[in-house]
Amino acid sequence: MRNVIVLSLLLLNIHQVISAPKGVTASLSAKWSMTPFLLETSEFIGEDGNEKFWQFVDTVKELTVYKQGESVRSYYNLIVKKAGQFLTDLQVNLLKFALALRSYSPAVQASQQIASDEPPPEACPAFVSIHGQHSCSTKDIKKLLKVAAGRPKPYLYKKDHTYPGVNKTDAPIVILYAEIGTKKFTSFHKVLSERAVEGTLIYVLRHFVANPKPQKMLLSGYGVELAIKSTEYKAVDDTKVKGQFWTCQTFCAGVRCVQGNETQILCFVDSGANAEEDNSDEVQGFVFGTLKKSHPELEEQLVELRRHLLESTNDMLPLKVWEMQDLSVQAAARIMSVPKFDALKLMRDLSQNFPSKARSLTRVAVKQEMRKEIEENQKRLSESIGVHPGDGELFINGLHIDLDIHNPFSILDILRGEARVLEGLHNLGIQGEHQGKLLRLPVNAVDDKYALDIRHPAIMWINDIENDPVYRSWPTGVQELLRATFPGVIRQIRHNLFNLVLFLDPVREESVELVKLAELFYKHKIPLRIGFVFVVNTKEEIDGFSDAGVGFFRLLNYIADEYDLSQALMSTVSLYNTVEGAETLSVDTISAYLKRKFPKASAERILGVESEYDDKRKDGALFYKKSGLGSLPLALFNGVPLSPDEMDPEELETLILQRIMDTTTTFQRAVFMGQLTEDSNVVDYLMEQANVVPRMNPLILSTDRKYLDFTSKPVVDDWDDTTMFSYYDSRDKTAVMAKRMKYFTNADEDGMSAVTMWIAGDFEKVSGRKLLLSALKCVKASPGVRVGVIDNPSGKPSEDNTVLYRAIWASLLTQKNKAAAEFVQKLLREESSQLLQKGTKMKDLLMQGMDRDAFEKKFNTLEVDFIRSQQLFCGDVLKLSPGQQAVISNGRILGPFEEQEEFTVEDFQLLEKITLSGSAEKVKANVKLMGMKAKQASDLVMKVDALLTAAPKGEVRRDVHFIKDSHSVLRLSPRENEVFYDVVAIVDPLTREAQKMSPLLIVLSQVVNVRLQVFMNCRAKLSEMPLKSFYRFVLESDVNFLANNTVSAGPVARFMELPESPLLTLIMITPESWMVQAVRSPHDLDNIHLQEVNGVVTAEYELEHLLLEGHCFDLSTGQPPRGLQFTLGMSRDPLMYDTIVMANLGYFQLKANPGAWNLKLRKGRSEDIYQILTHDGTDSPASAGDVIAVLNSFHSKIIKVRVQKKAEKMNEDLLSENSESKGIWDSIARRSYSTPRSRLHYYAVRARLAKNMCFCSVWSTFEKSITGGGSKKDDGEKKKEDVLNIFSVASGHLYERFLRIMMLSVLRHTKTPVKFWFLKNYLSPSFKETIAHMAEKYGFEFELVQYKWPRWLHQQTEKQRVIWGYKILFLDVLFPLAVDKIIFVDADQIVRADLKDLRDFDLEGAPYGYTPFCESRREMEGYRFWKSGYWASHLGHRKYHISALYVVDLKKFRKIAAGDRLRGQYQALSQDPNSLSNLDQDLPNNMIHQVAIKSLPQEWLWCETWCDDTSKVSAKTIDLCNNPKTKEPKLTAAARIVPEWVEYDNEIKQLLRHVQEDSATEKQTPSLLQHEQDTRRDEL
Repeated sequence: MRNVIVLSLLLLNIHQVISAPKGVTASLSAKWSMTPFLLETSEFIGEDGNEKFWQFVDTVKELTVYKQGESVRSYYNLIVKKAGQFLTDLQVNLLKFALALRSYSPAVQASQQIASDEPPPEACPAFVSIHGQHSCSTKDIKKLLKVAAGRPKPYLYKKDHTYPGVNKTDAPIVILYAEIGTKKFTSFHKVLSERAVEGTLIYVLRHFVANPKPQKMLLSGYGVELAIKSTEYKAVDDTKVKGQFWTCQTFCAGVRCVQGNETQILCFVDSGANAEEDNSDEVQGFVFGTLKKSHPELEEQLVELRRHLLESTNDMLPLKVWEMQDLSVQAAARIMSVPKFDALKLMRDLSQNFPSKARSLTRVAVKQEMRKEIEENQKRLSESIGVHPGDGELFINGLHIDLDIHNPFSILDILRGEARVLEGLHNLGIQGEHQGKLLRLPVNAVDDKYALDIRHPAIMWINDIENDPVYRSWPTGVQELLRATFPGVIRQIRHNLFNLVLFLDPVREESVELVKLAELFYKHKIPLRIGFVFVVNTKEEIDGFSDAGVGFFRLLNYIADEYDLSQALMSTVSLYNTVEGAETLSVDTISAYLKRKFPKASAERILGVESEYDDKRKDGALFYKKSGLGSLPLALFNGVPLSPDEMDPEELETLILQRIMDTTTTFQRAVFMGQLTEDSNVVDYLMEQANVVPRMNPLILSTDRKYLDFTSKPVVDDWDDTTMFSYYDSRDKTAVMAKRMKYFTNADEDGMSAVTMWIAGDFEKVSGRKLLLSALKCVKASPGVRVGVIDNPSGKPSEDNTVLYRAIWASLLTQKNKAAAEFVQKLLREESSQLLQKGTKMKDLLMQGMDRDAFEKKFNTLEVDFIRSQQLFCGDVLKLSPGQQAVISNGRILGPFEEQEEFTVEDFQLLEKITLSGSAEKVKANVKLMGMKAKQASDLVMKVDALLTAAPKGEVRRDVHFIKDSHSVLRLSPRENEVFYDVVAIVDPLTREAQKMSPLLIVLSQVVNVRLQVFMNCRAKLSEMPLKSFYRFVLESDVNFLANNTVSAGPVARFMELPESPLLTLIMITPESWMVQAVRSPHDLDNIHLQEVNGVVTAEYELEHLLLEGHCFDLSTGQPPRGLQFTLGMSRDPLMYDTIVMANLGYFQLKANPGAWNLKLRKGRSEDIYQILTHDGTDSPASAGDVIAVLNSFHSKIIKVRVQKKAEKMNEDLLSENSESKGIWDSIARRSYSTPRSRLHYYAVRARLAKNMCFCSVWSTFEKSITGGGSKKDDGEKKKEDVLNIFSVASGHLYERFLRIMMLSVLRHTKTPVKFWFLKNYLSPSFKETIAHMAEKYGFEFELVQYKWPRWLHQQTEKQRVIWGYKILFLDVLFPLAVDKIIFVDADQIVRADLKDLRDFDLEGAPYGYTPFCESRREMEGYRFWKSGYWASHLGHRKYHISALYVVDLKKFRKIAAGDRLRGQYQALSQDPNSLSNLDQDLPNNMIHQVAIKSLPQEWLWCETWCDDTSKVSAKTIDLCNNPKTKEPKLTAAARIVPEWVEYDNEIKQLLRHVQEDSATEKQTPSLLQHEQDTRRDEL
């Protein structure tokens, strides 16, 4: 239902004031064009699997023909209806929510961008790309395929849609760029899908809309805040505001509207869209919802009365302190007093409009029972989950949703993930308390670092750090791990914390360097226990004279017995040193070495057949075989195998040292948490971790796991009708298999089986029989395991090729479990198979105790139809070719196996252990409580385990309970017999969290079925206003349509009932990875004063960029490579954006948009010195040189990049072009450590230095080099291009006016070329439009720089403080490395001297220079806060400096990591809201001891507030500082203090007037000059 608001604007006469509703609207559009709903829907369905995606595509392949005759609403409904064929009702609701959010638009746009990078042929609605060649016609495909083999294959991305054909690896790849649903797509799709099924090509589909809609797409999922600004310092422009003609655009702001004439406008507003449009709230005691129901005939008068009352209450008179105390509890009481379905809306209204609602809340009475209940619940929450009064927390099904991290897009993903589990459990018949218990089961996350148990007697340990005398001087306590030390130092502690086991064949060439490396580790006392497993010939008859490996092993044992193991290691190295060049160890070499080194020893006694030193020779080979490890040589670090790529001796040494440092962190955490104590055996502690296994099998331990979905409920469960079975989808086929399967069981005492394995294979083949036999042996040895068998014959199933399987199946159907198992084991032995082949009848193989008649009857009458269905299941669901084998364990698919791949009894036992440790054991314990029959219970365990382990692993689910819920908990019950989400919100209704959470909960309850509990977590005794802003959260549950069935313009934030007196500033609060900017607004969004505005203030923002963020580390040092530069671009434009790596967390950020991006090292020093080794989170293989990142969602994209210096560049430093030393560690590092021996020596030296030096002496020794004091300017600096680089920030039209005047004053006083750098984040659209004209007129360069405040750095909530932060916190990364010096000049400053003199000023080695605060104006003495208290004691003899003007030597600044230090100190101090009150100047003054400040001469900055009049004559710059004594308006002060200011101002105004006149014919928007003349205010 829609309300039509008719607004008559009567212009009575010129003296009368127009009285009309005023407000603010803000909208945010995407930078790209609107994407079709159909394509977004396909991406949504594609998330559920490739099979569903293509089924949907086939269903809608010509859907766009309906666009012509249908309305937009009807076409949208048709799309949703088509999608509903593949989605449940819950998923359809989530789809609608996703379409309202435009959540999948970036995925569609990413494909569009990739297509444009091809680029598309002209006038082509769809085209194919075949290995780089394009065609718009299906007729050319055959020709292009013929020549495709000779060209490189295109790169495929992870999210590409590949048609489920044969997909042979050698087939050519055909990429279709087309719009699903169009005729052109259909013609291409028909040809390509047929050929993909044949296997002649691989068919990939990417979205491509040939003619995108020109209109921009409005986004949602963000917040808009109107914060009330301080008006202590009145900065009011002296120009009167001009009248404004009202139009639909300026008043209705994005809502459908009709303009009758100049005085009548009709806006069509959705009555449910916003809280302020809901007239059911209470105003001054009148409840208008009730009044309207009682007196419908008085509706118009009631609207007028409500409006009058609102206007009379909007005076915003401040509350007394005693009136504020109970506001939070009073708000809660008000919310709890209304009907529960209105309560969330009321909470939204109170929190989002609090400044104008505060006074009405003071009259609300609060019951004592409510206060008591809140206190009791708060005590419980504080003890159980650490939630304190005033905190805001949200839990969905027990998952903690941190609203500082999560946004509607990530919450949608959580809802989708939870939907799969919830619907699965619902379909499996699990509801109520059992559902909650199973959901909250801790499912172990899949470990990608499984370890082998190294407590094995076959390992020959060379050293023992805990017991060997050589280590006796080392400290023994594990608490030593927590002692502070220098970065990169390896702690020497007398525990076997780090263990390296090498599996070697001593004769192989690769073993030589590895043994030598082990000796180096030992020799340099690296705290590493080293063990060997020598894998040599195990035959009894072989001796040391005939086999070099056996000879080596016996010689080693002899030396170890006669001397010790460490001597044996040294001797081994010297033995290897006698081997020349490429030769391998030989018997002669060993004999000669024995004779030379041990002349008295008997070679026969040591090496011969009767050798006494042959003990445990077989153990090593047996351990190696049982371990399941790959090919030799091998290494285990603390049991974790190293990959073959890591086994290069040159790399291994660095890698082991890095692993030691990484593992140290894990041990530190264990010691801190009390898990590792002084009494612990460290090796036992390591080997008792969850990731330790008795055997390695990459197939079982792989992290890439696929699961069957057992949650379907098919209408029929018939597998005897193969035709019917073939029409089932994957889920239905799986459900039928599960229902019809029979098992060999070895049940637990309770009759249940926690692990269910299905064996699929061709049992007429030897490999199939061996696989099933191993499985049955595992069943026999392991209670709680059962095995089902699926036949997958190599050919078409017939009686001839299914004999064995039919016998197995007949025995399962007719025999008792034990008899069937014994018979099948006999049947699977090779002798039985040979007998059958020779003509022996099956009945002759039957065993005693079997029911022969039943068996024979069943065996002889079994049809093969159900086996055909099983083969279909193997092909369609398990993706096996006929005859291939696989094992399924509780739904997890392992396979297909390679032809020669063995899966032994030990592998089955490992698989059982892994399955049980996941969640099977816990699921079984819960299912047992349901009281089912054993078979049903075992089936349920299998199905639930598959469901839970397949679900993405999140954090631990919390069980949040309240002691009492009568007065303080709002409860909404879910609809019965439907899947529901359990949502718990803990919130103080008057907090920023409530502003965001209340609209989110409203939308959530509209999208899904919820059981909702909202606890009023109120704070008591407030001493200040809890909220100082108005807020809107832009979010809709479904796509909105207008009355004429066209889609609405999109979601908009509307503030329509605002008080007119306060000064407001508009702040966009967007997801972390969004970079937005204002693109259109006639108003000053930094200073909105509704008293002086006619109509509605409109603000249009644009999502300019999505961020690509990352962390970069040098693999050799483990440290971030400070100053390393990355570039980001596309294949046709490789350098679009660039960035610099911070030392803080190695962080970097790059601006991007949906599409595929290439990340590279910037050409120059970065590329010359470094190379990219590996990367994570990208869309190209980790080891690939090309780093490709695809941005295809609104989520944050965070990657990790590991780099390393090139071998010949080890001594080079990125931040200095000469080789000056930088400190003690670098003086060590600057020697050449390119060989393992020298690098290990380096680590040993570092360890000794760290041990023998105390921190104080080190810091005092290096204070000058670290803080930047002491050293003079580098003489060898190259002369750079002579440019003055000036940096400034401004927000709001007034400060932009000041900024232009500052720029003009700089230009008037220098002949040096000037380049201005402005922070783009807060500039108005009008400034960005006019700056180019000004640059052209005055001949300067300018650049707009942007940087998004990193998520890990403490966030500021007040806009002004954010701007201050940008002035100081990111100086090292805002500007290119080529900029050596930058001068910051405040916007409200007037320059009277040549800033070249300041640029060239000698900073004497300091990274920056500031002017101290003036102290010559005596009457201001009482206001000089730095002369007493904290600042007086902190600064000592130093001065407090002002941040209005400073010069930064960026080379020095980066070299001493000043930016990283400032951010580190800021992070520590900013947690306290009372610190850093003047952030931009308090921070550098606070850090003056760590980052030196050079004090500039006083004449460089004069300001009337602090400096006396006599010093003004020599002033080089004049700053319009605020005067805390007089509070003089800034414009008045400017004209009075600086005579030339008025002249500059008029000159700029004249320029803007010319610009406006020139563009008047092109644009019909309000004039730039008028925007410039709007009322402007700021508190600066």
